[in-house]
Amino acid sequence: MQLQKLERKDIEKLLPYFRNQGTHISNYSAGSLFMWNKYLSTMYAEEEGCLVLCDRYVGNRYFYWPLSKDGDAAAEERVAEKIEKFCRENYIRLHFTAVPRERLSGLVLRYGSEVHVSDIRKWRDYLYNAQDFIQYPGGKYSGQRNHVNKFKKNNPDYTFARYTVADRAETEAFLREIAKVQTEKEETLAAEEMRGVFEILPKMEELGLFGGILRAGGEMVAFSVGEYCGDMLVVHIEKAKRGVAGAYPTVAQLFAKEYCNERTKYINREDDSGDAGLRKSKLQYLPVQVVDKYNLAVRRTFDAVSDYPHIKTLRLELKGIADEDASDFARLARDEELNRYWGYDWRENATEENPADAWFLQDVRKDFKQKNELPLGIYFEGKLAGEVVLHNFGYQSEAEIGMRILPEWQGRGFARESLIAMMEYGFMKLSLEKIEAKCYKENTVSAYTLKAAGMRPCGEDNMYYYFYKTPSM
Repeated sequence: MQLQKLERKDIEKLLPYFRNQGTHISNYSAGSLFMWNKYLSTMYAEEEGCLVLCDRYVGNRYFYWPLSKDGDAAAEERVAEKIEKFCRENYIRLHFTAVPRERLSGLVLRYGSEVHVSDIRKWRDYLYNAQDFIQYPGGKYSGQRNHVNKFKKNNPDYTFARYTVADRAETEAFLREIAKVQTEKEETLAAEEMRGVFEILPKMEELGLFGGILRAGGEMVAFSVGEYCGDMLVVHIEKAKRGVAGAYPTVAQLFAKEYCNERTKYINREDDSGDAGLRKSKLQYLPVQVVDKYNLAVRRTFDAVSDYPHIKTLRLELKGIADEDASDFARLARDEELNRYWGYDWRENATEENPADAWFLQDVRKDFKQKNELPLGIYFEGKLAGEVVLHNFGYQSEAEIGMRILPEWQGRGFARESLIAMMEYGFMKLSLEKIEAKCYKENTVSAYTLKAAGMRPCGEDNMYYYFYKTPSM
């Protein structure tokens, strides 16, 4: 899977995914994607007829549940597994966001107790029966009807019309007045929303969006923008002039009357962003559902490990590498012959051509702190003999193992002994279900050592032999 930066010009080709979506979540829409992709640094990929979206927020990546163009649930499941694999290979923490309720149980079953689930109230969408907005029926909508009637009484010359390109200048002038009021809140999201509103106007037609204008006395007093997504009409923008009584319920009703068709069962009026006044207003329109958008953070047992373990074998100690052993560890890391089979070149991370010995130790400690790997020194009689590492932790209780021994300590069985001890720790303390390894085909010594430690061959390609071990082996 290859993620690429989402440019606004890319959104048009993604429209088929949104037109038939059945999630009832507004995030899966052209309007939402256009207005927020810059703020969220959205990336995307297309896999097996599914759209993969990924946002960045507070330094973390959040993946949306894959959206099939044809409603293929099996394809969505397969692509979700590809997201998991992608995160493992790229050392990205696996977070899902805006997960539909019907997909939640499958993910919880997949990840078990190692998943943290949240459903943040302020980001949940308000879903309404379309006919309720068209009619404002019965006593439960008497308040809305009264506001509409008051607006019509005060503005007998009111008109409602579809937005056209010819209305753009007038609409921008109207929105500038709205922006003055909205940005008084001094909130980042409010400013970002208004920026998106202005930028979306010239792109509405190509994105399949449509608008409506409410005028009174020949002057624009309200403006709405929406799009069709499955059986929903999603209202992305609704702005009304301050002080015009009844403008909001009037434009909401007239917009619904104008654009709801035989396929439109629901109107999605998006979230309330945690604004108390907006929440009260949205609830007064009596939603049939406040749509859940689940967030899942998948945790690994290793994530809770804060200190280096201390593992003892018959002859060895496996523990965090001490500061006084920085020079020996640097010698281990710099050894060209030894490390041509290690699969990692320290020069990729180094900022200097010849870093100090301490840098190598700082580098692996950083990886441990970031929970990318668990590196332990192999000690014999108090002296550093090598390193054994659990790394490439996955989200199905799996990890990869590797080791390297300083030349003067080779040939003593330390590699096998440390591998066995580290795998035992992984199975019993980290609850791993599988430990994997690979070695270059020409590295016959490592292949022999892995098998001697109880690992079983499970495949090969042009470069590597692959091995694995489970707790039952």
